[in-house]
Amino acid sequence: MPTITLERGRFSHFVGRDLSVQEMVKWLPWLGTDTEEVGADYVKIEYNPNRVDFCSYSGVARAYRGLMGWETGIPTFTLKQGNITLRVDKSVAEVRPYVVSAVVRDLDIDYDVIRELMEMQEALHWMIGRDRKKASIGVHNLDSVKPPFSYITCAPDEIKFVPLDKKELMTPQEVLEKHEKGIAYKSEVDWASRYPLIVDSNGDILSFPPIINGELTRVVEDTKNLFIDVTGTELNAISRSLNVLVTALADMGAKVESVPVEYFDRILVTPDLTPQKMRLHTVYSNERLGLNFSDAETIEALLKSRLGAKQAAAGVVDVRIPAYRTDILHEIDLVEDVAIGYGYYNLTPTKPVTVTIGKQHKFNLVAGDVRQIMVGLGFVEALNFVLANEFDHYQKMRRKPEGLVILANPVSTEYSIIRNDLLPSLIKNLADSKHHVFPQRMFEVSDVIILNPDTETGTERKIHAAAVTSHPTANFTEIKSFLDSLLMNLCFKNVTTKETNHPSFLEGRAATVSLGDIEVGLVGEIHPEVLNNFDLENPTGAFEIDLQKIIDVKK
Repeated sequence: MPTITLERGRFSHFVGRDLSVQEMVKWLPWLGTDTEEVGADYVKIEYNPNRVDFCSYSGVARAYRGLMGWETGIPTFTLKQGNITLRVDKSVAEVRPYVVSAVVRDLDIDYDVIRELMEMQEALHWMIGRDRKKASIGVHNLDSVKPPFSYITCAPDEIKFVPLDKKELMTPQEVLEKHEKGIAYKSEVDWASRYPLIVDSNGDILSFPPIINGELTRVVEDTKNLFIDVTGTELNAISRSLNVLVTALADMGAKVESVPVEYFDRILVTPDLTPQKMRLHTVYSNERLGLNFSDAETIEALLKSRLGAKQAAAGVVDVRIPAYRTDILHEIDLVEDVAIGYGYYNLTPTKPVTVTIGKQHKFNLVAGDVRQIMVGLGFVEALNFVLANEFDHYQKMRRKPEGLVILANPVSTEYSIIRNDLLPSLIKNLADSKHHVFPQRMFEVSDVIILNPDTETGTERKIHAAAVTSHPTANFTEIKSFLDSLLMNLCFKNVTTKETNHPSFLEGRAATVSLGDIEVGLVGEIHPEVLNNFDLENPTGAFEIDLQKIIDVKK
C-alpha cells in the first residue's frame, strides 16, 4: 500500500490552520487512511491506491479541509491557454503511442518541493502507470530548453545525450545497458526497432520515455518553470496522471498552462480539467448506509467530500467530480463519499435482526462433489486461467468466434478474451503434457463468462465442468461412460443423449446431454483436425456440462 509522510508544519501550511500531531492522528483516518507511524512532528499514513490524489500534501489537505467543514464543494483550478506546442511523430505509434503535456510557471521550488515531486512521480508510476507500463511522467526545467517540442523516435544508436545523474554522453541503447533506470525498465522498449524521445526545437533531448530524463532539464532549487510530459500506452491513464499532478502543483501556488498536443490526425489540448458528471439517487445511498438522509443532507455530505452537488429532481442529485478524483467510477463510489462527508464516526452500529451461520454456496458444494467424483474416476484436475485467446479457443477448435467477451487492454495476445467454455483449455493442457505417458485423463471445474445484455456489466458468470481422456483406444463409449458415472453419482437418472453435429467433434461421434427437457452439455470424440492443430496424436474423448443448469434442475 502507498504511504505519505505528512510533516506537521508543512501540512498545516497546506490546510491553512495550525494543526497539532494529535489532531492529525485523530482526523486523518476518517478520510479512509491508516496511521502507520507517528513521530514528534509528523504522521505517516497509508492510503488506498485508488485515492491517487493522496500522493501529495495538497491532495490530502483538500480532503482534510472538506472533512472538517472548513472548505467544501468542488475545488476550482485556473488553466491558462498556453502557446507552447508538442508535435507527435507518427512513428511513436509503434512503440509508445500517447503523450499529454502541461506547462507549470512560477512555482517556488525548494528541497521539499523537489522531494515531493519525485515521490508523486513514483507513486503515480505505480498506482496509475502500472510501474511505467501504462504511464510515465517527465518533469523538466522549461527554461533550459527551447520550445516547441516534438515526440519522435530514433534508432537505438542514432543519437547521444547525457541521461539524468550521469556525466557522459550515451545512446539510448547504452542507457538500457548501463544506466540503473535503463536496466530496470528496458523491457518497456527494447523490443522495438526505434526508441521514443522528446526533443526541443534545437534537437536537444528532454527525455527518453519511459526510462530516464536528460541531465539538461534537471529540476533544481532555483527552477521556476516546468514542462511536464506523460507518455504511455493508454490515453486515459496518462491523462489522469497529468490531472493529479498539475492540480497538486496548482495548489502549491503554480500557474498551469495547457499545451496543444498535435497528433497526425487530431489536436489534444491538455490537461483537461473538466469535471466528470454523475448522478446519485438518495434512496440508493440511504439503503446502503442505513440512513434516512434528505436530498439536502446528501448534498451537504458530498460537498464535504469536495465534490460538486446540486438537486436535479426529487431523490436525484447531480454530482460533479474533480479531474483529480480518478477513483469514482460507479454510483456506489459516491455513496462512499457520502459516508466520508457525513462521518463514519456518526454512523450508529446495529446488530442483525437475524443471527445466521455462514455456509458454502450451493454452487461450491456441487463443484466440490464433482471434483471428488472425477478424482475417484481416475482424472487429474487442471487449473487454467479464465483468460484465453481467439486462436486457441476458436480457430484451433474449428469454431467461429461467437459471443466473445473481448478485453479492451489485454496484457498480451495470449490473453485477449475471457473464455466461455472449458474444453479448449483442457485440449491445450493435453498438448503441453504430450511428453508424459498415456492414458491421460484431466478435468476442470471452473468459471466461464458469457454475454448477457440484461446484467449491469453485460456479462454473466457460470460454472462448468469438463473432462478429456486421451490414449490410443479412447472413444465415444468410454467418455460417455465417465459422464454417466458422474451424473449418476450426482443422483441424476433421467439423462438422455441425442446425436448432434459440432465442429470440434467427429461427425457421428458427438451428442448433446439433457436432463429431462433441459440440455446441459456435449459429449463426444474430438475431431482429428483439432487434434492436429494442437499436435496431438492420440484419439481423445471429451465432455462439457453446465453445472449451473444442473443445479437449477436439482432445485
